[in-house]
Amino acid sequence: MFKTTKGLILRETKYREADKILTVLTEDEGKLTVSARGVMRGSSRIAAACQLLTFSEMTLFENRGKWYVGEALSIEQFLGLRSGIAPLALGTYFAELLEAVSDEDSPNPEVLRLGLNSLFALSQGRYPPEHIKAVFELRLMCLSGYEPALGACPVCGSGSPEAPVFSVAGGTALCGACRGGEYGGAYPLDGAALSAMRHIAGAESRKIFSFTLDGTSAELLCACCEAYVRAQLERRFAALDYWKNVQDS
Repeated sequence: MFKTTKGLILRETKYREADKILTVLTEDEGKLTVSARGVMRGSSRIAAACQLLTFSEMTLFENRGKWYVGEALSIEQFLGLRSGIAPLALGTYFAELLEAVSDEDSPNPEVLRLGLNSLFALSQGRYPPEHIKAVFELRLMCLSGYEPALGACPVCGSGSPEAPVFSVAGGTALCGACRGGEYGGAYPLDGAALSAMRHIAGAESRKIFSFTLDGTSAELLCACCEAYVRAQLERRFAALDYWKNVQDS
């Protein structure tokens, strides 16, 4: 059985002397595990298309229940990500998140599109890395069934919560004075950061990055989005820790 699909390579693992096992997020099959034989040899014609964080068109064939790469052509390599350690580490974190929320036989074109747009924005340097990261994290949660409640405070009903906070466990924005123990740990926000979260969650996909946030408001947004991912997915991400280390060095 043969199939042609487009997909983003989320992970690569060396296998034997010259092969790779690839985890690919495809547009029509969801997440696939694919074997690329001989791809690490200098003579391989598909090497460029089988690199981490490359969006490629692949012709796959199935043998005994496993998929193998027959032909592959790179569509977008996001070369800007390979210009330094920090952008590559952050792009790898995006890939880890995409892998964590994706399943086999469950295609989600919106999730793939978000990943591609975020990697492109990062590669091109269109926004600060922290801005792209926060948008990607929150929007990915929304698309993966974890959309937070960012409207009125669930306690007092105010549409403009006073001294707003965000409960990462409950996925709820509420007034600071209304926070109770049932909402768990909460991260502080301000009006601008809350407005940005609402924009990220509700805007058209082509407009999700289009807002400006500076100073303390930007820091609050970044802290909330990252903490929300950790709380909902209940895990840490090695590439995120590495990105923070190289940012601080």
